Amino acid sequence: MKVCIAEKPSVAKDIAEVIGAKQRKDGYYEGNGFQVTWTFGHFCTLKEPHDYTERWKAWRLEDLPMIPKSFGIKLIDNGGVHKQFKVIEDLVSKCEEVINCGDAGQEGELIQRWVLLKAKCSVPVKRLWISSLTEEAIREGFQKLKESEQFNNLYAAGSARAIGDWLLGMNATRLFTKRFGQGKVVLSIGRVQTPTLAMIVQRQKEINAFVSEEYWELKTLYRETEFTATIDRLKTLEKAEKGLEYLKQHLFEITSFEKKEGKEGNPRLYDLTSLQVDANKKYAYSADDTLKYIQNLYEKKLVTYPRVDTTYLSEDLHPKIAGIMGQLTFYSKFTDPVLAKPIPKLKTVFDDKKVTDHHAIIPTGVTPAGLSIDEKRVYDLITRRFIAAFYSECKVSNTTVLGKVGQVEFKASGKQILEAGWKELYANDKTEKKEGEDEERIMPVFEVGESGPHEPRIHQGKTSPPKPYTEATLLRAMETAGKQVDDEEMRELMKDNGIGRPSTRANIIETLFKRKYIEKKKKNIHATQTGIDLIDTIQNELLKSAELTGTWERKLRLIEKGEYQLELFKQELIQMVVGLTAEVKSNVGKVITIADQTVSKPDEKPKKDAKAKAPKETVSIESLSCPKCKVHFLKKGNSAYGCTNFKVCGLKIPFEVYEKKITDKQLIDLVLKGKTGKIKGLKVDGKEIEGKLIMNERFELKVE
Repeated sequence: MKVCIAEKPSVAKDIAEVIGAKQRKDGYYEGNGFQVTWTFGHFCTLKEPHDYTERWKAWRLEDLPMIPKSFGIKLIDNGGVHKQFKVIEDLVSKCEEVINCGDAGQEGELIQRWVLLKAKCSVPVKRLWISSLTEEAIREGFQKLKESEQFNNLYAAGSARAIGDWLLGMNATRLFTKRFGQGKVVLSIGRVQTPTLAMIVQRQKEINAFVSEEYWELKTLYRETEFTATIDRLKTLEKAEKGLEYLKQHLFEITSFEKKEGKEGNPRLYDLTSLQVDANKKYAYSADDTLKYIQNLYEKKLVTYPRVDTTYLSEDLHPKIAGIMGQLTFYSKFTDPVLAKPIPKLKTVFDDKKVTDHHAIIPTGVTPAGLSIDEKRVYDLITRRFIAAFYSECKVSNTTVLGKVGQVEFKASGKQILEAGWKELYANDKTEKKEGEDEERIMPVFEVGESGPHEPRIHQGKTSPPKPYTEATLLRAMETAGKQVDDEEMRELMKDNGIGRPSTRANIIETLFKRKYIEKKKKNIHATQTGIDLIDTIQNELLKSAELTGTWERKLRLIEKGEYQLELFKQELIQMVVGLTAEVKSNVGKVITIADQTVSKPDEKPKKDAKAKAPKETVSIESLSCPKCKVHFLKKGNSAYGCTNFKVCGLKIPFEVYEKKITDKQLIDLVLKGKTGKIKGLKVDGKEIEGKLIMNERFELKVE
């Protein structure tokens, strides 16, 4: 008997139907020499700290960093998981071969391998690797089953990712929570989450610090065409008015007229990120929502595997394109012109070198039925993009006109669509004009040397702050490690250094929302005060840098390709965590509190008399570093606070100084600032005085 393990019950049912395992049993299907069972997502996880030693159950700074000698896995604590795992374990123990039918990606490989490891699988394992769940794809996949060993590097990369996230997440979260958190607040730190938050905080600070400036430009209307002066923006109205007077004294003269025909290349097929970007721009869907909708479409056999980061198809798909397009009957008015000719084998679409485990997202050709409005919209985006890739290019005419008034030069430009080509599929869409892009307008024909009267005017404007991130622009920033990249080719090249993976970025953004580090106002993403405080507290640049985190991501991809070792990656992370722990333990930082998360409704005006109060910060004295050795923490004794390493360091701060009991706040000021505020009732030489306590260079307390 051969046991097939799918990642979901619905997928197991589809596979069982195709291979003839039609008898339903408790937790599996059986028939035709097969037993088809399933997981439902992650059954196993890396062990938690307390599973290695009871000492790690409590969150204590002195126990950090936590570095297990070897990492183990355990079943998730869930009754349904335990019941279904018992089914899998029993089937695996009696079978002759296992067929791993998990999701065909890194995460899917990890889920299945951990389950087989936990079930002590000792029989040969084959791998079903398919890009869609259609009957044809499943049947073809079973005819071409692969050896499990082919995917060892994929499993190694998944393990490295999980171990890396455990090492950094578990240690850094406890480290920052105990060092800088207040009360029961957990300060969540993550390998991808933290640099993503840092990008948002950086943008927020740029917006907050921005001071808008007024400027003035000279414009003029000549032959019903508006021209703008090419000189620098004027900083004062006085200069603009002088310029206007000058323009009124001269005629407008055409100095150059250039008309060039060009082409606008077809849009690339979708990978998951570009689909999430467009769905956010057009329908304001979150990245997480788009992932759910496309996953549903995949399981309904309507589109190919969604968790991909390539915009190309493998070359062996070329003969199948006409068949898929012919089945898209709802789009026949667009597909008929393409099918009238042979499908071109375009290099911008087909490239084996750009395809790894899976190709770009395309429709399967199965006719959609019973879809929600959101699923219909996402399906429509994918299908139109698929058809548009095979349309002719959009032909345009770009016109640039230069002129002058006296010595002041002017410019106007415009664009005219000559042949819509692929843009026919988006005729009803409103497209946002990119900065610096020519407006779509038909320009008159001008003759060089012609001149005549014109209507000059002053245009007043204000400089704009940087735009806040939306989910669309944040996804792009994660993909390119924070760099602003519009060029498709360049973006493809940078994907290896992006932070996170297409399948995990949506979850990262959702986590930041749940942790209340960021919030959404309309479509814009803003950092909360908690998020800003957290990033300000983190001194270690590696934790915050999208670029440096991108290098870790690249190493994970190299592990996947067999070009980097899991053990080396692990050792580098351990080294980083050890260094980070030592650094943070010796830092004095700001205690972080959860800020009020109440957000005004868009149409609600803030009350003028309501003054926002900053949350009070309370510091635990025992969370402060010793000001003398700067390595160990302070500890409360019977009559004084002292360094926890008192025998070596020797620092001691008595509860009572100059016959005056000092308060916790005054003690904290001494440790953090080296002096207190004014204190009444200090007794010096038998007299009561008012003064400040200071800690001198020998760490003795004196009155100032």
